[in-house]
Amino acid sequence: MLSFNKVIIGCWIVFWLYWLISAHGTKRNTKPQMKRFFGIRLCIFLLAVILFRVINIQNYSFQNHLATHNELVLTAGFVIFLLGLFTAIWARVHLGKNWGMPMSTKQNPELVTSGPYHYIRHPIYTGILLAMVGSSLASSFIWLTIFAIAGIYFVYSAIQEEKIMTKQFPKVYPSYKSKTKMLIPFIF
Repeated sequence: MLSFNKVIIGCWIVFWLYWLISAHGTKRNTKPQMKRFFGIRLCIFLLAVILFRVINIQNYSFQNHLATHNELVLTAGFVIFLLGLFTAIWARVHLGKNWGMPMSTKQNPELVTSGPYHYIRHPIYTGILLAMVGSSLASSFIWLTIFAIAGIYFVYSAIQEEKIMTKQFPKVYPSYKSKTKMLIPFIF
């Protein structure tokens, strides 16, 4: 039987290390971000801890919670996982120095509409959520809990970011918004 669990965890670790390292050299925020939206971030963290305890994950381990034993589904999940990470990294590269924490505003912002942004307005969120769906299929159903929590946070963040973008780019953002979808190409 295929076991992608350790590979997926390793890829997530490498992904987040890349994310942290690539954050250096981005444009400065216009306002300190830690205080903004602290309440929603704290609620999401507490919800995650409670859900992990409710479903009784021993030592917060993802092992022994395999979603399926079907090798085709496991392999498809792994491919979906890799596609999701690729999408998030591709979007991050296209943002370049404009990247920032969710709901942040940057000095001298630029509206990026190339690469994956040509199709959807929040491809980093899409990629991370897609990688979580793949992780749940290839590794553990526990990822669906993380997906649900992250999904709520990302949709909320996307809505808030679109308000910010509309204020920053009042002439071009509404047109861009009408030509693209928020998270899922051609659908939503």
